Amino acid sequence: MEWEFTPDDVVQGHVDYGLAEFRRDMLEEFRLNLPKENAPAEPALLFAIVYDMCYWLATGRTFEEFEREVGTEPYLNGFLRMVYRHSDANVTMLGAILQRAIMDLVEGGQPLEAALEQVAVQHAQVCHGGSGMLEAAGAPKKVIWMNSAPAALAS
Repeated sequence: MEWEFTPDDVVQGHVDYGLAEFRRDMLEEFRLNLPKENAPAEPALLFAIVYDMCYWLATGRTFEEFEREVGTEPYLNGFLRMVYRHSDANVTMLGAILQRAIMDLVEGGQPLEAALEQVAVQHAQVCHGGSGMLEAAGAPKKVIWMNSAPAALAS
């Protein structure tokens, strides 16, 4: 995505851009980039996985770890590798948003550990109403990502 401000602007508090706005903008970008023909069968699930990948990377974990968690379905892995190659800006911005949220809480007097926990809870509420990822039945290490199937993709 492109913004009229930088991740540094977000971290420094010069711009009020939070998780809900980022997710809304990322969903819009995702919808605009979906192919009109041969569209994926479950675009909402794909968006949830792409968003989770950005969050995973923004919180300091590696793409290889994410790939292992998602599983070995060839189409999905190929799709994620393609998206990953173009995800730097989104990952950086999401990291900046998370950093600002944590800084706001710490500057407000919360201990760092409490701030980290609260931001994780806020993130869960914004993305999926508090639910997390669920293991797929009978498929250890495979994960169904439940970041809320955005209604905008369902229609």
